Amino acid sequence: MGKDYYKVLGIAKGATEDEIKKAYRKQALRYHPDKNKSAGAEDKFKEIAEAYDVLSDAKKKDIYDRYGEEGLKGSAGGGGGGHSGSTYNYTFHGDPHAMFAEFFGGRSPFDHFFSQNGDDGNMDVNDPFAAFGMGGMGGFHRPFKHHPGGLHGAHEKKKDPPVVHELKVSLEEVFSGCTKKMKISRKRLNPDGRTIRCEDKILSVDIKRGWKEGTKITFPREGDETPTNIPADVVFVVKDKPHPVFRREGSDIIYPAKISLRDALCGCTVSAPTLDGRTITVTSRDVVKPGMKKRILGEGLPLSKWPEKRGDMILDFTVKFPDKLGQNTRDALRQVLPP
Repeated sequence: MGKDYYKVLGIAKGATEDEIKKAYRKQALRYHPDKNKSAGAEDKFKEIAEAYDVLSDAKKKDIYDRYGEEGLKGSAGGGGGGHSGSTYNYTFHGDPHAMFAEFFGGRSPFDHFFSQNGDDGNMDVNDPFAAFGMGGMGGFHRPFKHHPGGLHGAHEKKKDPPVVHELKVSLEEVFSGCTKKMKISRKRLNPDGRTIRCEDKILSVDIKRGWKEGTKITFPREGDETPTNIPADVVFVVKDKPHPVFRREGSDIIYPAKISLRDALCGCTVSAPTLDGRTITVTSRDVVKPGMKKRILGEGLPLSKWPEKRGDMILDFTVKFPDKLGQNTRDALRQVLPP
């Protein structure tokens, strides 16, 4: 069974938007590691953030309500049944502490809900908004979606433009598929919503078989975060590494086959390597003219949309002419070659 996000927030399925917000406020304040020192509070705090991230988003919530966590995260029996939930591939990439700070308008709510010397022992942490006459419901929206300024709402946060990085891959990696670990450095808000820390994060990029140059992989909101912005998306763009033997044309690979003038006229045999370590022997009895090409079916790269099928290898012939000929050779060629 997958996670029950409604149970995590302590609400019933079908809860309204306001009930979801109220539940997040209540649970996040209860389990925030700055106030809750019990074992497991940090993990519970992260779980609460993930539950709110899903249930506060209409699209994610709709898929979760119909197909559960497995459908939302794309693990429902390998896509059996063909429903859209099996291919949504949701992963929670958020920072629970940043979400908490943004929810309360970039300020620490504990400054208001608890006295500085801890004497306010009568405050009900389950309903801290009661002190403001809000009865726990409040009027707050999720700050980064509606009112980034929180209570003050002075300035609306804007999302920074995408941060684009080249991701160089070899033809062998495109042939087999691989996972690239990319380390990024970024700024993140501290829980107080004002100060900033620098941190490194490893992003895993799954390179699928046959991906074409220019394919983009987007990691939402993994860029720098400040009190005044919404973090940019980090985008990796696939770029082919130069190959020592082949060059690529879509799903085909081009192999430069250099042959002598004698072989071009009299027939030749070419041994061509493959991307998976084999050698293909190709024999030609035809006259090979400069620029002639020969196609070897199914020895290229996987097709990006149908990786079980492959493109072709194309032998691109180059004829090596001799630098000079002796007189006897010239005379012999004049006798045997057609005018």
